[in-house]
Amino acid sequence: MNNDSAKAPHVVIVGGGFGGIRAATQLSKAPVNITLIDRRNHHLFQPLLYQVAMAGLSPSDIAYPIRSILRHQQNAKVLLDEVRSVDVKNRTIQLIDSTLSYDYLILATGSQNSYFGHDEWMKFAIGLKDLDDAVEIRRRVLLAFEAAERETCPNERKRLLTFLLIGGGPTGVELAGSLAELARSVLACDFRNIKSSSAEIILLDGGKRILSAYDDSQAGKAQKQLEKLGVQVRSQTRVTKITADGVVLGSEFIPSATVIWCGGVKATPLTETLGAKVDRAGRVEVDKDLSLPGHREVFVIGDACVFLHQDGKPLPGLAPVAKQQGQAAARSIADDLSGRQRKTFCYRHQGSLATIGRRAAIADFGRIRLSGSVAWLTWLFVHVFFLIGFRNRFVVLFNWFWSYVSFQRGARLITGQRLNAGIPEPSAPTAGQPAQAADCAVSPSAQSTPGQVSQAAETPPPKASS
Repeated sequence: MNNDSAKAPHVVIVGGGFGGIRAATQLSKAPVNITLIDRRNHHLFQPLLYQVAMAGLSPSDIAYPIRSILRHQQNAKVLLDEVRSVDVKNRTIQLIDSTLSYDYLILATGSQNSYFGHDEWMKFAIGLKDLDDAVEIRRRVLLAFEAAERETCPNERKRLLTFLLIGGGPTGVELAGSLAELARSVLACDFRNIKSSSAEIILLDGGKRILSAYDDSQAGKAQKQLEKLGVQVRSQTRVTKITADGVVLGSEFIPSATVIWCGGVKATPLTETLGAKVDRAGRVEVDKDLSLPGHREVFVIGDACVFLHQDGKPLPGLAPVAKQQGQAAARSIADDLSGRQRKTFCYRHQGSLATIGRRAAIADFGRIRLSGSVAWLTWLFVHVFFLIGFRNRFVVLFNWFWSYVSFQRGARLITGQRLNAGIPEPSAPTAGQPAQAADCAVSPSAQSTPGQVSQAAETPPPKASS
């Protein structure tokens, strides 16, 4: 390292998501030294995470090593580590076993699942925030069909083939539609004792309708497309309890062995160490240039911040928002170094897309609103185009084409360590719970020992995204 490089300002970027990667690449020609820190070694294309959860794609199709992305950027290095806290007064961050100083700091730590004060639900209703979550959801869904195949009790079989998705946002809608296609088309000829098409897929939402961020017309079209696929959509429905046996909705109980949480997110705990004002979701309220109030050298972007300087409403938690904010934060640093005045951040809305299933999607580009096959093709093009790496684009496009013409999904692998005596077991009804399966005389081969039930029900919570 030459003297000029050693004296260059040190920019630390925490998080290798859309915002962090965009900030790092935007500073590629700036006279700075960059350290990008993430607890994982890969950049994840989160909009396609549900495709991994529903066995449409493999994890490697939507992830790319961060070091490979920045391999040609000489002023950037990557650390595989975790940031525990930030000391804005001394301009240092605390890693797992070391401390790192900075001249500029960009926090792009993303979000994690929020259970709205009911963290005890976490072990029964898994959320979808990272690859580990996606693989675990895939495991639980496929295991439910396998368990139903050998189940002799009709009530227990019905519980195993009932899938509950809580939250009617884009993630819940996409998961529900993809799960319906998996059950009714992909697995239709794979089993002998059950009809996979008999699976009940129920999408629950507490609001007046699903997809509240879209207009009424688009949301209505999405619901019709879901119902056409066989998904039951229930709005204005409040979940009061989740157990290993199912979900309680006030006085109603729905038995289910597989519950997926799509209900909400919150910022990662790192934002709480800044000593700044945060909203109910833990997001930092930033200034007009995305900097931390009172600390112009610290920027908070993406899902970790709440920006209220544009129409007074928080910006949506979308990839384009994080990308534009990452670019803006990098531009502000470059402006400081060049003696220019910083610009106020202004988000340029590029449209919203949500896919429901095969040739079914909605797209909102302001004045232009699409649905059906045209929206689905638009969604396909946009998502493939923004994947990082030529190999990823080619593999995803080929897999989707093959799935479209053959109704097959090649990533239907059951993986994971939570196995009982070599045989995977879904969660079983616990004593004293109102599971309908209690009236059945289950054959010895279908029974689980108490130890097996405990191990299946007490699954660890999903890890938070960094």
